[in-house]
Amino acid sequence: MPRSTVARIDLRALQHNYRMACELAGSARAVAVVKADGYGHGIREIAGALAPEAPKFAVACIEEALAIRGAGIRQPVKLLQGVHSSEDLKDCYRHEFEPVLHSEQQLEWLARCPAPPAFWLKVNSGMNRLGFLPADLHDVVDRLTAMGARPQLQGFVTHFACADDPESPMTERQTACFEEATAGWPELQKSIGNSAAHFRAGQKLFDWSRPGIMLYGGSPLLGKTGPELGLRPVMTLEAPLITRRTVRAGESVGYGAGWVAERDTIMGMVAIGYGDGYPRHAGTGTPAAVNGQRIRLIGRVSMDMLAVDLTSAPDTAVGDRVELWGQTVGVDEVARCAGTISYELLTGITARVVREYR
Repeated sequence: MPRSTVARIDLRALQHNYRMACELAGSARAVAVVKADGYGHGIREIAGALAPEAPKFAVACIEEALAIRGAGIRQPVKLLQGVHSSEDLKDCYRHEFEPVLHSEQQLEWLARCPAPPAFWLKVNSGMNRLGFLPADLHDVVDRLTAMGARPQLQGFVTHFACADDPESPMTERQTACFEEATAGWPELQKSIGNSAAHFRAGQKLFDWSRPGIMLYGGSPLLGKTGPELGLRPVMTLEAPLITRRTVRAGESVGYGAGWVAERDTIMGMVAIGYGDGYPRHAGTGTPAAVNGQRIRLIGRVSMDMLAVDLTSAPDTAVGDRVELWGQTVGVDEVARCAGTISYELLTGITARVVREYR
């Protein structure tokens, strides 16, 4: 019988968060971003739950788009990283995928494509990862016209670098840059807003927003948690308590003997570790919960297990379920303790953790 370490996925919470994104987007339509296996939640199940409401999906690469089609979902799918070979463009045309083109090489592939798919152009408004510079955009569109691909151009996309920081002026600068660069084509669509942009008062979102982490209940803003923003946690990560014992004052627990009991302490071992995707850098004091009671981690996280202090929950028993994050302990809290972000925690849960959907 397999161990009962599980990620419970609440699809109603997902739908709540998507509807909230739609409300915050105003007149813009919300593209559901389901890349990275639905941020670790299972792309087929996540897309299936959103299919009745989401007019379009967004992924990073064509393998993810094909997984959506494999689930029988027919909405258009935007490929945020574009294509990685000329052959991918043929699949995009066949399956109604919309690649976001960002490089000269991709334009060359498009020029040789006998049946170009609908596509978007990435504008580099300051992120400086991918995209065409604003000064080059007119030349790029002229070339598309010359090659006969102009009718397939849907519009323009950019991405914010600092929208998670409400104090940063960069988002305003990027918005102005993008708006000016694309002003010559008012008939084309524009997509600019990530999750964080939905929470910025007065932020323009144009035609399509792109909510990602907020769909899964994680916070896109610095210093805020998902629940503080009205988001509901979608994943509850649980593992069984497999043993409990008293660690005497002066005794240590775990690798490196990094934690030493200052007093007699009820200690429990939980069947989850960094081999399951739980962050190794979550140290002593990282919150967890058992039977609705908050507890804390002690010592180092091992590959397959971790230790918790049960002093505040003395009535626990072997077999009880320990929540690593979810309803009682927010994933943003754990991320903060581990020196990372909720995105990494959710996408890092490995295949040996069973996903259960409700």
